[in-house]
Amino acid sequence: MIGSNKNKGFTLIEMLVVVVIFSIISVSLTGVFVSSLKIQKYNLKQQQLLNQTSYFVEYMSRSIRMAKKDTIGCIDGSNFQETASSIKFATYNDECWDFYLESGQIKINKNGTVYNLTSNDLNIDSFVVSVTGDVIGDDQQPKVTFSLNIKANNVGSSMPILKIKTSISQRNLDI
Repeated sequence: MIGSNKNKGFTLIEMLVVVVIFSIISVSLTGVFVSSLKIQKYNLKQQQLLNQTSYFVEYMSRSIRMAKKDTIGCIDGSNFQETASSIKFATYNDECWDFYLESGQIKINKNGTVYNLTSNDLNIDSFVVSVTGDVIGDDQQPKVTFSLNIKANNVGSSMPILKIKTSISQRNLDI
């Protein structure tokens, strides 16, 4: 059996083809992995944005809903005092509250003590407030409408701006 020399190994060409195919598969899988991490980061930031926005919108809505006609000298005797980017009112437990926009954050002033209602992860571009039906002497139920443009900080330009507009009717009328 001197003439039958069967080589059972791989040739150099076969090894190069295998290495190239393995490299292409590795680069593709790495790209998919990196893309999925970016998508997950985006989704987590968006969920955080929605959770925080839901919290402070519900907090503001509940507070405004429970406001009452001013009898403590907080405002001019009506239910609400609004400017383009703030709303002030007397609460059911005779405190004076003021929600307003300052430096991209919604803040609340409770009897002279100021708190941030939104986190530093959010940036509020606009906060517009309007009140209807709150004229002294009329019998209309006051309605507060506010709108917000919110975006997450430190995400880049890929995060969309969240736009919210809601209207709240006051519960405690005391008319």
